[in-house]
Order: sequence, then C-alpha cells, then structure tokens
Amino acid sequence: MNKIQIDIVSDIACPWCAIGYARLQLAMAQLEPDYEFTVQWHAFELNPNHSGQGEPILPALAKKYGRSEAEMREAQANMMAIAKDLGVNFEKLQERLTANTFDAHRLVKWAVDHDKQTEMKQALFEAYFGEAKDVSDPTVLLECVKSVGLDPEAASAVLESGQFTTAVREDEATYQKAGVSSVPAFIINNKYLISGAQEPEVLVKAFQDISAEAVA
Repeated sequence: MNKIQIDIVSDIACPWCAIGYARLQLAMAQLEPDYEFTVQWHAFELNPNHSGQGEPILPALAKKYGRSEAEMREAQANMMAIAKDLGVNFEKLQERLTANTFDAHRLVKWAVDHDKQTEMKQALFEAYFGEAKDVSDPTVLLECVKSVGLDPEAASAVLESGQFTTAVREDEATYQKAGVSSVPAFIINNKYLISGAQEPEVLVKAFQDISAEAVA
C-alpha cells in the first residue's frame, strides 16, 4: 500500500482551491485502492486585512490585480465552466462580495476533531461560490456547520470564545515561512510541493513518482 499524506494550504475565498480539490479527488479515485491518502487542510488568507462590509467581487479583483472588470468577468466565467465540468457549484461566483475568512478557517480547524474537516471546507466553498453568502457572517457559518451534521451551538461557542485563533495564525505563519505565497498549494509527504490547481493526470503522475522514489 502506497501511503500519501497531502497537506492542502488554501483559502475559502479562493475559487482555484475548490477546483484544485475537485481535481485532487479525481486523481485519488484513479489510484485507489493501491494508494491510501490522508488529507489535512491548512489556513491561508488571500485578503487578511479585510474588514467591514464586503465589496462586489469583480471591481474588487480588478482593483487588486490592475485589470479591467471585463477581464475579471471573463476569468471568472472560465472558472465557472471548469467548475461545472467537475460538478462544483460556482453558480454565483460573480455575485459574491469580498469577505474575511478568518472565522471560517477557525471552524475548519474545529471540525478536525469531529472528522468533518473536508466536509466543512466544501460547505464553505458551496456557500461562498455557489450561493454568494457572506462567509464572515456567524449565521452563515453556523448554517454550514449544520449542513455537515455538526452542532451549531458548539460551533457558536467556538466563534464567541476565539478558540483556534492560535492554530490558524500558526498555520499561516508556518506556510508563509515555508515560501507558500499563492494557493492552492499541496505539500506531499511533508517533502514535495505541488502549486496550483493541477489537472488530475498531473497529480496522478506526481503521486506515482513520489511513491516510486520512496520505494527506491
């Protein structure tokens, strides 16, 4: 049995992170049952200083990247088409507002102890990209918690108490120090870095090469 540990550095506000995970799922499915995969999610904030009311996403991205709104609309439409082919809901990708994702990351950390980390991450992707909900809003966050079968009251206590703040900050500091400056980033077996939302075939080949090197 080939064992592969995958640490995914990502942000809830990153569409390519949702696409990247969907492609990873396809790659892992191709290699089962000869490979055993373990996945852990780690926090990264694309807009860590975001505060206050969110801005419409297209002008916000245009301003951030120095491009026109038309260019950003085209880029987002391309992502929507890719996501649709993967079965990922990006229906309201262009309707969302910018949002702070720190509390969402805290809930992803909390969900680890309940074996629901990936489900929590996907619920947040769905809320933000599929439904254009504000993933900094505690009400929205608790809806996501409930959707994956976790206890909203327990999650509310986490949000109010500030639990997992240190864990999220440590994640961010660790991977920034390691040189991760864009997401998604996949760290394989604590040794190899795969950057970006790579196609399933690329990931399959990488996992096969890594496993062969380990045997050698």
